[in-house]
Order: sequence, then structure tokens, then C-alpha cells
Amino acid sequence: MQAKAIDARVFRRVMGKFATGVTVITFIHEGQFSGMTANAFMSLSVDPPMVLIAVRNQARFAGAIKPGDAFGICFLREEHEALSSHFGGRPVADLPVDYRQLGDAPVLAGALVQLAVRANAVHEGGDHLIYTADVQAVEESDGRPLLFYSGSYKQLHALDPATCWFDLG
Repeated sequence: MQAKAIDARVFRRVMGKFATGVTVITFIHEGQFSGMTANAFMSLSVDPPMVLIAVRNQARFAGAIKPGDAFGICFLREEHEALSSHFGGRPVADLPVDYRQLGDAPVLAGALVQLAVRANAVHEGGDHLIYTADVQAVEESDGRPLLFYSGSYKQLHALDPATCWFDLG
């Protein structure tokens, strides 16, 4: 039995119903700090610490980063929608972008989490390249993540069980 073809627009819409955090992948491109918004990110291994990202074949990142190269992964805070848009293809001319160095990788100052990683392998995956990378340094801060769901940004609204009191009786 042959599988039915899936319309690309339908597939994109359906995949958008998987809520994700928003990351900016930071790297050096032609001697300049650069970045791109990505939600195709996941932790891959705890021991050793590894992550995985997927980027479009045509992305500047794909031409700039090869196995052995360092890059950063920054988890954005809920107040970083403008940064996500800026690095997602809608640049804002006067937006201040504050890069800093973490290990060998550029990262965004003020991000919720900053990872310095080194690419160890690149695999083809349809119209994307899949990068696996070893985590070399981690910094984190408090705050709430920027989320993306069904084509728009969302905020996390949850109760912290440590600060709630429930009357069960």
C-alpha cells in the first residue's frame, strides 16, 4: 500500500501545534557575530552532554559551521520576542544585540540559558541539516521562557508548586 502524499502547508500547520521554546543559534560568519532563530533544538545525551539542532540547507549557518566548529545556543526569555523576530528573518535596524563570549562560542547576553557547543557531526535530513554537538559550557539564569505555538509567541503561565498552598481537607 502506497502512503498518501502530505501537503507541505498542512504538515507545517500540524507541526506548529507542538509547543517549543525559542532559541537563537549564535556563530561567527565571515568574521562577524551572527545568529538565527531556531526551534528545532533538543537535548540528545546527558552523559556526555550533547544537543541536536536542525537548520535549513540554505541557512548561512550551514555554510559557516562544520564539524569541530564552536557555536552558541541561547534560550530566549519571554521578553525577547524582538530578538527572535530579528534573528528569524525580520531584522530590526536599531535593535541592540549584546553578544558575549562563553568558552569558544558567541552567545547572547541576558538569555535565559546560554550553551557553548562544538559541532561533532552533520547529517542530511531532507531540506535541513542535522547537527549534533558536544556541550562545553553552560550558564543559566532565572526567568520565564519565550514559547512558540501554532504560529505565534506564547507565555508560560503556571503555578509554582513550591509557592502554592492547597487545602485538601
